[in-house]
Amino acid sequence: MSETIITKDDGLRKLPFDRVRLDSFIDACFVDYPNLEADEYKAKVIRSIEAHEQYKATEITRLLTLLALENVRMESPDWTFVAARILLRSLYKQAARNRSYDSEKRYGDFYGLLKTLAGKGIYSAAILEKYSREEIEMLSAIIDPERDYLFTYIGLKTLADRYLATDHEGQLYELPQERWLIIAMYLMQDEVSAKRTQYVAEVYWALSNLYMTVATPTLANAGKAHGQLSSCFIDTVEDSLIGIYNSNTDVARLSKDGGGIGVYLGKVRAKGSAIKGFVGASSGVIPWIKQLNNTAVSVDQLGTRKGAIAVYLDVWHADIMSFLDVKLNNGDDRLRAHDIFTGVCLPDLFMEQVEKRGDWYLFDPHEVRRVMGYSLEDFYDEEKGAGTFRERYDECVRNNALKKTKVAAIDVMKRLLRSQLETGGPFMFYRDEVNRKNPNKHAGMIYCSNLCTEISQNMSPTEQFSETIEGDQIVIRKQAGDFVVCNLSSISLARAICGNALGRLIRIQIRMLDNVIDLNTIDVKQAQITNQKYRAVGLGTFGWHHLLAKYDISWESERAVELADEIYEEIAYYTIKASADLAEEKGAYPMFIGSEWQTGEYFEKRGYFESPMAPAWTELSARIRKHGIRNGYLMAVAPNASTSIIAGSSASIDPIFAVEYTEEKKDYRIPVTAPDLTHKTYAVYRKSAYMLDQFWSIKQNAARQKHVDQAISFNLYVPNTIPAKVLLDLHLTAWRAGLKTTYYLRSTANEVDECEWCSS
Repeated sequence: MSETIITKDDGLRKLPFDRVRLDSFIDACFVDYPNLEADEYKAKVIRSIEAHEQYKATEITRLLTLLALENVRMESPDWTFVAARILLRSLYKQAARNRSYDSEKRYGDFYGLLKTLAGKGIYSAAILEKYSREEIEMLSAIIDPERDYLFTYIGLKTLADRYLATDHEGQLYELPQERWLIIAMYLMQDEVSAKRTQYVAEVYWALSNLYMTVATPTLANAGKAHGQLSSCFIDTVEDSLIGIYNSNTDVARLSKDGGGIGVYLGKVRAKGSAIKGFVGASSGVIPWIKQLNNTAVSVDQLGTRKGAIAVYLDVWHADIMSFLDVKLNNGDDRLRAHDIFTGVCLPDLFMEQVEKRGDWYLFDPHEVRRVMGYSLEDFYDEEKGAGTFRERYDECVRNNALKKTKVAAIDVMKRLLRSQLETGGPFMFYRDEVNRKNPNKHAGMIYCSNLCTEISQNMSPTEQFSETIEGDQIVIRKQAGDFVVCNLSSISLARAICGNALGRLIRIQIRMLDNVIDLNTIDVKQAQITNQKYRAVGLGTFGWHHLLAKYDISWESERAVELADEIYEEIAYYTIKASADLAEEKGAYPMFIGSEWQTGEYFEKRGYFESPMAPAWTELSARIRKHGIRNGYLMAVAPNASTSIIAGSSASIDPIFAVEYTEEKKDYRIPVTAPDLTHKTYAVYRKSAYMLDQFWSIKQNAARQKHVDQAISFNLYVPNTIPAKVLLDLHLTAWRAGLKTTYYLRSTANEVDECEWCSS
């Protein structure tokens, strides 16, 4: 057979197939994996190429990748790293071609990259303005291309396809280590010059070693000319026409810039309520939810996916029954909103009534305000079993002047569970527990959570109080409410803890997150005000199942529960200490005085003065009382679906779905195995999500929730055949255990959308 010709540049160049060169490249891909069958793979590649008279150079990369990926399975998981090295060579070649340097060097001139993409309007000019050329060139020397070899194939492909910078034509310019360094330089740009390069190096160390990840918007937009850095937002809607429409506009503006949004509608009057004294005029919350649904579809996330909006309603709201049906696939489609997510705000009293099969009363919030002179949603039970919420609720029940509807509490719960089994939602928000544990209750109230149920911060509606004409200008004045912003970053537990990196890592993470607050540009001004007021951040984790596997600890064990308690107390200590250190350097957050951080109640409520770490906690509490703390909210465990893939670990605090599975892509399928899969870790992984006893998951989560000042994206995994009694018992157990929220009910009968925006 005649010699195979390799064609390049759309057939303009033709070269004889260089078998020796390909051999050399394949050998380099296998150098760290001597146990894999390199010779058999090599022979198969060469046979495939030499079977053709002509072969495109671009197709060789595809062939190498496909043949490597088809070998990825439980007994040979390391093939994913071989496939990743093949993809790396392709990325190096693309970047070298577009930036005019030799691809054998792997990385080109970093300063030149900054100049080129700033000139094209891709990068912000900030780095070039804030750093001298000498500083940039010095920092570029810390780039370590060897750390590219830490990526699995799917991790590297996810990073390359979604996050590495391209020009306006989609041509790749930026490489993985450059993304890490640009994030580091961008987030540290305003630090004092004497320490700035040290901080940049620390951030680069943390990111490039995959010890941590940043939130999806930060990963995508840090250093870029467009886009903001925060993940999620929460708005409280005022009960007025202008308040509702202003909120919808704010939601649209945030969705445009790539934010997920939680919306609390509990203050909005119910169907049949009076408007300007006309009884029965209100259409209730469903039409406004449908409007938000249309916003989610119409204002997409930078053209890449539809918007993501979660709507929350209180379980005593008169529209709760129709709300629970809003995502069902049957019934009147005029009352359905299929593209939003739902959450229900549940007081302890309701759960008690479900347990005892008691009655429950539904109210119109507008009617409550008119007749009672207060808003029921503004109260919560300060203690388990006692407090101002149940007192006010009882007053409403006993007042004959107030319209109400009596239902069986269990019937409301049945409707809720039916919706969960069919759609995965609504999410559960246990409002009394959230507000009892709110360190800033002196300054406000928490009505609901965000799109992914891990954020709990003070909320209030923004009110427009005037619209005047001044010359030829219309001037609108508003009183800014607390419009919640989530700034997220997460620790890779298995890598960071096994690498003894926790304390060093958290110090730099908190500094990064705190800087996001000042660097961010948010269209909605009340969100900027709230961001500065509380300086809230959300340090979280992923890779819990990965860590258990590395430690050879069974998911369904007391040791796993104990480990959750130990590790998250340690994380809490380092996180709070890092924020206290920042307060001594830069000042406390504005609402510090009167907070439970300042009074010491935060530490007392969690039993820290009696824990094995009591001396350290006592010293830290005293320091905070004296010097303050930088951030009013500190910890939140997000879903981390996509960023945990990039970091090569398991998502959030969830169990894995399967020991091996296939990720479907438009051009081919990517086989994936559990992280660090060996015969030893398999013993922990083999019982995956739907096989595990969820009561053990609740125990673990209760242990970690004690140490997390905000909340946790916590999924329940159940078969679609689960008896109603068992499903109800799961929720009652979660509530009794002190969980603040639960996220999706993932059953084998429903498919749910992964949230990208709280991924960190």
